[in-house]
Amino acid sequence: FLIAYASLSPFSGWHDKGLSFVHVLEEPLRLAHPWFDTIINFVAYLPFGVLLGLMLRARYGAAGGVLFATLGGALLSAAMEYLQMYLPGRISSNADLLANASGTLAGALFAVSIAPSAWYGFMVRWRQHLFHDEVDVDFGLTLVALWIFAQINPSLPMLGNVFIAGMARPRFMPVPPETFSWLESAAVALNLLMLGCLYLTLLRRRRHVLTAVVLSMSLVALGKFVAAALLFNSWALLLWLNGESMLGVVAGLVLLAGATRLPPRMVSASAAAAALAYLAEDMLQGGGPPGVAHLYHGPEGHFTTYNGLSHLILLLFPLLLLGYLWRARKWSRLPV
Repeated sequence: FLIAYASLSPFSGWHDKGLSFVHVLEEPLRLAHPWFDTIINFVAYLPFGVLLGLMLRARYGAAGGVLFATLGGALLSAAMEYLQMYLPGRISSNADLLANASGTLAGALFAVSIAPSAWYGFMVRWRQHLFHDEVDVDFGLTLVALWIFAQINPSLPMLGNVFIAGMARPRFMPVPPETFSWLESAAVALNLLMLGCLYLTLLRRRRHVLTAVVLSMSLVALGKFVAAALLFNSWALLLWLNGESMLGVVAGLVLLAGATRLPPRMVSASAAAAALAYLAEDMLQGGGPPGVAHLYHGPEGHFTTYNGLSHLILLLFPLLLLGYLWRARKWSRLPV
């Protein structure tokens, strides 16, 4: 789903450009293909190859898992390249297809190589020790990964839901004062409470919840800083770190500390209430991704797509969390 969104957004302006997909496949590889595009296309399909490789290895063995996973990645990429022939601003390329298939192959090879290893077995046992073993836990852990993926975006304030919309300004000019947004602080607190309550339903021991939340926040902060250092202009390096976020983080940690003492049903109810309040506040603020091209020192297209993808995940996360809580209501229980 994420690959399809990134490949086909903004899903508008469809028309026949008079291209033939056979000609796209037969054209000589473009040696001048931008290296940044090649890396993005390779990395985007790497997790897809890992997941397919792990899933198919159990059914078809190592060789079959790599073969079918690579074939699946190539078919998915071919479908995306074919559809891009009908989108303005998109260019179908056999170089992209090759990079996507190579990323899938690399991910599948990595998957089948780690599956029999001792450290992978240790990781599996570690996961079973920390988390419940119900089937819905996998969906909950996927939600955590989605949350981290969206929040690493440096165009978002720390754990916020409203994208940075600062205006470009000349050098050496004073920064105009900005009004403090209490709504943004509330969104950060709700965001943190949702994540913490999700961890409460996933982990076997409640004493691990705050540690898991702090580690997730640290990973997000590190990811934001590295991404901003690589992609942002120097004056925008720390725009994601503001007073609203810091106040929201403190408030969210206080609320989460109280939630760890609630009975299981109240934890689920608190998570559902936080998700509904977050959705209502997001609609109230209208926090869609603005034009932030002036923040970046690089190609705008990929960043615009990632901003749109982050915004979509921010909207879907509370809805998916509500669905997870509904499915997990029969087994959900507080850790001891």
